[in-house]
Amino acid sequence: MTMDRWQGIENVVVVGLGITGLSVVKHLQQLAKTLEIRVIDTRDNPPGSDQLPCNVALHSGGWNQEWLMSADLVVTNPGIALALPEIQQVLEAKIPVVGDIELFAWQVGKPVIAITGSNGKSTVTDWTGQVAKAAGLKVGVGGNIGVPALDLLQQQADLYVLELSSFQLETTSSLAPKAAAFLNLSEDHMDRYQGMEDYRQAKLRIFQHAQSCIVNADDRETYPDQTDNLAEFSLKQKTRYSVVTQENTEYLAIDGVPICATRELSLVGRHNVANALVVLALLTEAGVDVSKGLSALKSYNGLTHRCQVVADNQGVKWVNDSKATNVASTLAALAGLELDGKLYLLVGGVGKGADFSELAPILDSLNVQLCCFGEDGDQFMPLHRSAKRFDTMHEIIQWLATQVSSGDMVLLSPACASFDQFNNFMARGDAFTELAKAYA
Repeated sequence: MTMDRWQGIENVVVVGLGITGLSVVKHLQQLAKTLEIRVIDTRDNPPGSDQLPCNVALHSGGWNQEWLMSADLVVTNPGIALALPEIQQVLEAKIPVVGDIELFAWQVGKPVIAITGSNGKSTVTDWTGQVAKAAGLKVGVGGNIGVPALDLLQQQADLYVLELSSFQLETTSSLAPKAAAFLNLSEDHMDRYQGMEDYRQAKLRIFQHAQSCIVNADDRETYPDQTDNLAEFSLKQKTRYSVVTQENTEYLAIDGVPICATRELSLVGRHNVANALVVLALLTEAGVDVSKGLSALKSYNGLTHRCQVVADNQGVKWVNDSKATNVASTLAALAGLELDGKLYLLVGGVGKGADFSELAPILDSLNVQLCCFGEDGDQFMPLHRSAKRFDTMHEIIQWLATQVSSGDMVLLSPACASFDQFNNFMARGDAFTELAKAYA
C-alpha cells in the first residue's frame, strides 16, 4: 500500500497496550519517524508498558479524552468496544478509528487468507498454514492467534493466513483477502453485541473485499447479503467442497472428486472433517496446489488447548479443551464422543451472559459426572443430576483422581471465559495439564 493513506496524519493515539498494542507502536515507528505516538490504557499497570520505547507517552489507569480528541488517527485494541462513550465521541468528531488489521491491510503486498467464525477458527488457521507450508510456500500465520498481524509483515512470506475475531473485523474496512471463510455462527460475546444479528454483521465484514467467500452450506447464517463469488462447503449436501462415499469409504472431495479419506485425518470429530474441507477450500480458492500438502492435511494433530490429550495413564484419558470459551465449542467437543467409561466434564468460569441450557440434552445422553467451578459455576448445576459444585479446578482434580478408572475421560471444556481465575484460556489449559500430569 502507498503512503498516501498517511498524508495529514501526524498524531496517532493507540488505545490498549499488551502484545497487539506493542506491535502497533513498533509498526508505526518503522513507518515514519515523524509520527507522534501516544498510548492510552485504562489498566493501572498495562502489560507491555516496560517494553514501550521511551519517546512514546503512556497514559494508564483511565481515559485521556484530550489526547483522543486531538488525534489524527486512533488505533484501538480489539478488546475495546466501539460502543464505549469515549470512542463514540471520537467517531462523532470524524476522527478515523481503526484496528491493527486495518493497518496490516494498508501495508500488505502479498495474498491473504482470512478466517472467522464462532468456533474452530484457530484450528482452521493453524491447519491451513501447515498445509500451505507443506505445499512449499513461505507462510505467515497469526492475527487473533499467535503472532500479531503487523509483526507478520517482518517475515518474508508468499502468503499470510489470518484468524480474525468479530472484534478485529469491526475496525477493518480495507482488507481484500484472496479467500475468506466464515465457518459458523453461534451465541458468543452477547455482553458486547446488541444481539445475534449485530454479531453476525461484524463477522460478515470479512467478505467486504474478498475475491472468494467460503460459506458453510449447513449454516445459512454464514452467507453474506450479496451472494456472488461464493464457494460452499458442507458435510450434508453436495457442494463444491463436500464429502463423498465410495466403496464404504468416506472422502473429502472437491467437485465430487475424492481427495483424501476422512479416516486418514489425525484429528477426531465431525467438526474437524468440516474444518478439513475449509482448509481445502481456502487453499484451492487462493490458488495453492493442495495435492502437494496432503501429507500435512492428514498428519495435522491440532492446537494446544483444543481437544488435546495431555495425559493417558492406566486407561484414563485427560483432555485439555480450555479454548472452549462458549457453549458451541463445548457442544462440538461432546458431539460424537465415544468412550467406554465415565466422562468427568469440567465446566465454568465467566459465562459472558450465555444460556447454558443447550448443553442439557447432550449431557443427558452421556455417562457423565458434571464438575462445576468458577464464578458462574452455579449456572451449570441444574443441567445434570450428577452436577457437583467446586471452587477451583484443583479441588475438582483432587476429588476425581480417587474416582477415575480405566475407560474414563477427564475433559476440561468449560464453555466459559477464564478471567475469574486465570489470565487467559492458555493459562487455564496449562494449569489443567500440570494437574493432569501430577494426578494421572
